[in-house]
Amino acid sequence: MTSSSCLYTGQVVHRRFLPRAHRLRYRVFWILLDLSEVESLSKKLTFFSRNRFNLTSFHDSDHGDGSDLPLLKQARALLRQAGCQADQLVIKLLCMPRILGYGFNPLSVYFCSRQDGSLEAIIYEVHNTFGERHSYVMPVQKRTVQGAVQDPVQGAASDIVEQHCAKGFYVSPFLGMDMSYGFRVRPPAAQVEISIHGKENDKTIIAASLSGARHELTDGFLLKAFASHPLLTMKVIAGIHWHALRMVLKGFRFHARQQAAHGAAEVVNSRGIQP
Repeated sequence: MTSSSCLYTGQVVHRRFLPRAHRLRYRVFWILLDLSEVESLSKKLTFFSRNRFNLTSFHDSDHGDGSDLPLLKQARALLRQAGCQADQLVIKLLCMPRILGYGFNPLSVYFCSRQDGSLEAIIYEVHNTFGERHSYVMPVQKRTVQGAVQDPVQGAASDIVEQHCAKGFYVSPFLGMDMSYGFRVRPPAAQVEISIHGKENDKTIIAASLSGARHELTDGFLLKAFASHPLLTMKVIAGIHWHALRMVLKGFRFHARQQAAHGAAEVVNSRGIQP
């Protein structure tokens, strides 16, 4: 049986506009995991494992609420809270794998699709460097679909989705809490693109984006991705701290940390129906 999981290579770009300019860019690869396939992929692939050490690996505890409950069940529970028909959905998680046992994901995204491939909901799981994480659960409303592009993988138009929410989780000491997020998403197919604009007092103060091109999830591509992005997750966390130092030297002010409940989630724009 052909796997629907895959791998994406691309880049992440952050731009800070206010109170002064700052920019960072780094090359990244992600895996897109159908959560119903993770165990079979672990058995099939030599260089990928679930919940154990390998060149690349996926650990359920790195996501969700950190409990022993399988991540697929956790995601379905959140979707039920949002009024979605959770048991009928295919749930795929876009994230960076652990590399040689070390992992960190600033953002992990769950794409929750109906059997025809159309999106029912997106879950944005945000991680900070204090070991906390928070999920925004957003059903995809018809009004959020802004346009479509032809996709050679799906063989049909792939909708561009736009969503919004208030900031509910402390991410960076250089950003306050009185903010809102705007998401613009091209769901995974031949390409994946996610952009986030953070606003404060109706002014865009930060923009972040990720974009990548699709590859098959095979041992060969995992080795190639590792060779071209060595020690990826370690470089990501090192880069975050390096840029934090540069921002301190530029005079960015600190915002006091607001401790969050670990693994908390909030539903944004619930469908208001019973699953």
